[in-house]
Amino acid sequence: MFSFIIWDPNKTILSIGGFELRWYSMFWILGLAIAFFVVLKLYKHQKIEDSKFEPLFLYCFVGILLGARLGHCLLYEPGYFLSHPLEIFLPMHKMDDGSWKFTGYAGLASHGGTLGLMIALWIYVKVVKVPLWTVVDNIAIATPITACCIRLGNLMNSEIVGKTTESPIGFIFVQNGEDFARHPAQLYEAIAYFILFIISLYVYYKWHRQTAGTGFFCGLCLAYIFIFRFFIEFLKEVQEGWENDMVNAIGLNQGQMLSIPFIIIGVWMLIKPPGKKKKKEIA
Repeated sequence: MFSFIIWDPNKTILSIGGFELRWYSMFWILGLAIAFFVVLKLYKHQKIEDSKFEPLFLYCFVGILLGARLGHCLLYEPGYFLSHPLEIFLPMHKMDDGSWKFTGYAGLASHGGTLGLMIALWIYVKVVKVPLWTVVDNIAIATPITACCIRLGNLMNSEIVGKTTESPIGFIFVQNGEDFARHPAQLYEAIAYFILFIISLYVYYKWHRQTAGTGFFCGLCLAYIFIFRFFIEFLKEVQEGWENDMVNAIGLNQGQMLSIPFIIIGVWMLIKPPGKKKKKEIA
């Protein structure tokens, strides 16, 4: 016999007055902070001046947050948020009695965040005048550690849970009112993204002359993350009830359908890194 893992963490790290610091927010900040220092080190290694690095993370933060938020609201719950547009942009929820409650941004979609990041980076290179594929690859190397931290935040929130399991590594998510075990899909993803982060750093420092600034790391990041995301969805519960109809009709959910274009782009970039020819011309 074995016993499942009872998962019942306190979502709040500390509370001062009406302010609460939650694990989810802390992991978001931690993931962005680690990515900040990783990209800073890459910029220095590539001898790109600090003045061009300084505005980068403002662009990234705004792009990821807006993209992820809009992605969730418009792709997963359009009916609710189109009738409550303020809640798209405010980290608050309007209660039945008309009062407002601070909830944080309870709903962020990785697909929207990826698209928002791409748009933000395109604007950044146009404004700051730095090589596009150098910037994109640097961000792609750091992205997996942020994704890892976000999934750990989801685990602390007992959200984006897996399907039921009899495996001894199953988690019983007590805060969801359950007494049966599920796959800790958030933990599976966090581990997979951490492994990608280590692989990306290793490849960069081993073969950066051949790969850096070609789009190779962007392709690797997109292909790895969204291929894994596609298959891990088979172990996860759908995020919205209406996705059950989609699964019954075509066998895939919304997250899997949205992953397919990113997989195609990522694989194509691995086969034909778009910045490789330009790098050879410069060399």
